[in-house]
Amino acid sequence: MEIKKIGVVAMTGFMGQGIAQICAQVGYQVIGSSRNEQRLEKTVKAIDGRLARSVAKGVMTDRNRNEIMARIKGTTSLNDFADCDLVIESALEVMDLKKQLFAELDAICAKETILATNTSSLSIIEIASVTGRMDRVLGLHFLTPVPQSKLLEIVKTIATSEQTLEAGREFTRSLGKEIIISKDFPGFVFNRISVAFLLTAVRVLEAGIATREEIDNSMKLGLDHPIGPLALLDFGGNDVYLNIANALYDNLKDATYAPPMLLKQMVAAGWLGRKTGKGFYDYVASA
Repeated sequence: MEIKKIGVVAMTGFMGQGIAQICAQVGYQVIGSSRNEQRLEKTVKAIDGRLARSVAKGVMTDRNRNEIMARIKGTTSLNDFADCDLVIESALEVMDLKKQLFAELDAICAKETILATNTSSLSIIEIASVTGRMDRVLGLHFLTPVPQSKLLEIVKTIATSEQTLEAGREFTRSLGKEIIISKDFPGFVFNRISVAFLLTAVRVLEAGIATREEIDNSMKLGLDHPIGPLALLDFGGNDVYLNIANALYDNLKDATYAPPMLLKQMVAAGWLGRKTGKGFYDYVASA
């Protein structure tokens, strides 16, 4: 099937914004949802602001920016996804919420529509089980920041058809990203490895072995990483990584993924990273 129109559930989140932006940039018509009209307006302005910065840097023209923004529409009703060819869900990492959304989308969307989830850690076959199209459900795990990341992880469940998998491959290639194909196991490939790495960095800080700067520099200078693990946690959101760690630990019962007490305390305090202005480092809170 040819994919022309993309739906993004929960476009107002950081990941949802990035998915909507990159899809529109390569020419897809995009409709993104939120339950809140004001958050939708704020999201569209945020995407436009990022594109404006690209114009200022000479990366694109004003005409390009306007064309991209013309392809992005917002909605507060999932019913507006009825004519989408592919719907990508990017809601919170809560199984009951995702299952509810997929059940609703299954009833609304055409039988040919592919339903995808951007989950980082949850069972995709469990999400798909509430639909009547398990063969047309897969994982499309984008990495942050979505427009700049080179990788997209495609997750195939035991029920995903080869036709759906190939459509996922073609869509990923159209975005200019490299592909990893993973089985539907907790954490898939990327988070199964990276979350263990990030939690270890928190434990090193928690134990007082080194300062935050020394921990981050050890990976930046020693492994040539562009950003240190603690700064990366702040960038993605400490609450997001706590949810992922909890999901991995619940499924695997492996102490490697048990969230450190420091991370749980920071989330409880609202120190979520860049989006709140404070995390392992201090930032100017985003508007």
